[in-house]
Amino acid sequence: MRISRSPTPASQTRVVVLTADAAFEDSVRATFSASSQIGLDVVKGRLAEHGEIDLAGATVVVADVDATDAAELAALEGLMLQIGSWPPVVAVTQDFDAAVARRLTQMRVADFLVKPVPPVELVRTCARVAKPVASAETTEAQIFTFLPAVGGAGVTTLAVQTAMLLLNSGARGKAATCLVDLDFQHGACADYLDIEPRLNLSEIEPRPERLDRQLLEVMISQHPSGLAVVAAPNRPAEMRLFDPDVVTRLLDLVSSHFDFVVFDMPRTWFSWTDSVLLGSDKLFIVSETTVPGLRQAKQLVDAIRDRLGDGPHPQVIINRYVQKMFSAGLRKSDIQQAIGDAFLACIPNDYGLVREAIDRGVPLEEVKKGNRITAQLRKLVLPQVAAKPAKDPADGAKKFKLSWARS
Repeated sequence: MRISRSPTPASQTRVVVLTADAAFEDSVRATFSASSQIGLDVVKGRLAEHGEIDLAGATVVVADVDATDAAELAALEGLMLQIGSWPPVVAVTQDFDAAVARRLTQMRVADFLVKPVPPVELVRTCARVAKPVASAETTEAQIFTFLPAVGGAGVTTLAVQTAMLLLNSGARGKAATCLVDLDFQHGACADYLDIEPRLNLSEIEPRPERLDRQLLEVMISQHPSGLAVVAAPNRPAEMRLFDPDVVTRLLDLVSSHFDFVVFDMPRTWFSWTDSVLLGSDKLFIVSETTVPGLRQAKQLVDAIRDRLGDGPHPQVIINRYVQKMFSAGLRKSDIQQAIGDAFLACIPNDYGLVREAIDRGVPLEEVKKGNRITAQLRKLVLPQVAAKPAKDPADGAKKFKLSWARS
């Protein structure tokens, strides 16, 4: 559907209003007619009754929809897909609740108002959303990836505590840090931190290109510490193989908006696993102090080296290590001999401390300051942050993008 309009100066703001409400139309006409700098076009009728609407030249679109009508909301969603990123859309509804707010946010509307709409509020809202927001300069995140060699090695605990260390590593306040739980079937990051997982991959999967910073914000869970967490609700009886485009799009976006990103990987190897590992700055393989655990860690190191070639060098961390003076158990020298040059360090065992932190949903440091686990992780992680090499301007193509690693 094309809108009949008269020529207007290029500098003039053009507002397109879609409404079937005669009273709202009269209010809009009275509101915008007072300014010669605003051109107004009104499309009458319910949004669901119109086909494709020509919005060429529009600065702002005001869509008046019935939020109780599924067809109207579906029509608005179709309009959003048609528009893309510009022009911004302000949704106006008569009825409003949390479900409507979530639906509108997922559609990426620029703002929403509830009737009756004061004229001054409508003008202010249109003026605000009509200003193009300068895209924030993307950062080159440092990526720390934790990959289990065996089940139950404590990968999630180490990933969570590493993320907390990175969060508090900023010289002037907290560093932007995101913990991403990539175990979509049995992930526990949200449970360990006592927060609600909000990532809905099924919603992104049909159109991965819809995922932008605004939609990502809806799907990020915030811990009281300031840590951002990307985690999906647990689906223990549901094994799903997501399109790699969905996962790589998500991780591309995360890596572009945080200083540090920590990945908690599943043990299963998926079609997108290579991409994640290739994009990592530090790759830690976590195992336990048993002969099978050491063997599987060594096998995983060799497999990654074969698959990724000159990619990140995997380093093995042995978790829950107990050193005994007089014991027939494995010693650190035995571990070094079994793992070879990939061996990095042992994390001391303190099961009681870890269990209390998990039950309370807090970092280990909050339970016991200066504990041995955090102290050892600090030695492994923070020097890596300080030693990050300056970026070579000629190396821009190597900026972390998971998509470049895909075959």
